[in-house]
Amino acid sequence: MCPPRRPSVPTVNRSLRRDLYAAGAAALLVTAAVLIGRHIQGTSRTLFVDWPPLLASWGPHTGPGTPAALVVAIATVAHGPALGARLPWRTLLPLAWGTAMAWICSLALIDGWHRGIAHRLTTRHEYLQVIDRFDDIPAALRDFTHHILLDSPDNWPAHVAGHPPAATLTFVLLDRIGLRGGGWAGMWCVTAGATACVAVLVTIRVLAGEALARRAAPYLVLAPAAVWTGTSADAYFAAVSAWAVALLALAVTRRSLRWAGASGLLFGLTCYLSYGLTLVALIAAAVLALGRHGIRERPALLVPLLAGLAVVPTAFTLAGFDWWEAYHLLVTRYHQGAGGIRPYGYWVWANLACTVLITGLATAAGLRRTGAVLLHRRTDTPDRAAETRLALLVAAALLALLVADLSGMSKAETERIWLPFAVWLLPACAFLPHPRAWLTAQALLALLLNHLLSTGW
Repeated sequence: MCPPRRPSVPTVNRSLRRDLYAAGAAALLVTAAVLIGRHIQGTSRTLFVDWPPLLASWGPHTGPGTPAALVVAIATVAHGPALGARLPWRTLLPLAWGTAMAWICSLALIDGWHRGIAHRLTTRHEYLQVIDRFDDIPAALRDFTHHILLDSPDNWPAHVAGHPPAATLTFVLLDRIGLRGGGWAGMWCVTAGATACVAVLVTIRVLAGEALARRAAPYLVLAPAAVWTGTSADAYFAAVSAWAVALLALAVTRRSLRWAGASGLLFGLTCYLSYGLTLVALIAAAVLALGRHGIRERPALLVPLLAGLAVVPTAFTLAGFDWWEAYHLLVTRYHQGAGGIRPYGYWVWANLACTVLITGLATAAGLRRTGAVLLHRRTDTPDRAAETRLALLVAAALLALLVADLSGMSKAETERIWLPFAVWLLPACAFLPHPRAWLTAQALLALLLNHLLSTGW
């Protein structure tokens, strides 16, 4: 049997040029969003961000995290691809988690411990502002919807009103067990958020094969999104939703009732952490489609999946919180504030520029290759079939992000809000050759963003 022919040099060069075109187009999108955004903000001041399209302000600086961030970046670029390819799988996963944590923490500490981690979740918009209003948790849940609108008495801060109460309850429970204050809350988000890359790797391995998961690992670790993973609560939300997807993938590939129930439980929790994360259902649907043989062979998997999915909604409903009523009130609250003023015509495409900044130019090139895989779908070899399966998973995440964008409920601040979708776009980088060059671009972007801008989250 003859070995498959390698692509010719002209074909390789053509593919590389197209990757660079895709990265260049993404860079132009960001440039346009910055220039046009600054003009709009300078004339009408309707964007409510100081450095559009990001909620940030210009402020070049260094900090105690700078040397560590440089060391993590250089080490990952130099050794990440080789370690990803050679380490035993059970060693690779904890190493990926630990390195992701080091990357997130070092970037956050460029702003110092107080501003970079301890202070983030204590500002007037954040969850820790209302800890004392949850002394009686059942009463607070029954009364939750009465404080969502801006003109309601003692209205909730923006982030509390903007999310179902499981988000706030997380920090209330941390406080109850003695982990009080912004430092503990921030490190909870960093620690949990860093596990999202492990969940994505587990999912890729069981659905598309270990080889692609290993190639994706360095990109998931060294993601520019780490700038906002430390310490945004959305990093925690991203981890919960990512593990819900990962456990679903394990359930359908291993025909496991236990994993199905655990996945359903986390999907239910995901919906009560953020209203917008109901769109993770599109990624879950892709997992079910890719694992349809497991469902056919053991349809009983749907029973624990649905039972687990019902647990959190049932508990909150019995406690007196109405998810649908709260969501409709939130839509009204959203239009009462900056969301009702921010121009949809700018943010509907500038949000995508934010996505470029959190996923990097490598992901833009990877998405081009994802499209190429889907347009020329081939399953005649195991490698081709695996690439198609990964491309379908990435495409589902991109679809979820685009639906969120078109909804008009994500105008601005998507550099943190879309973290749960961004982690599923990064695996597109597994299709790229020359990983060290692309990883260098990813690291440079994150370092420049964190050193040149004072980010709002």
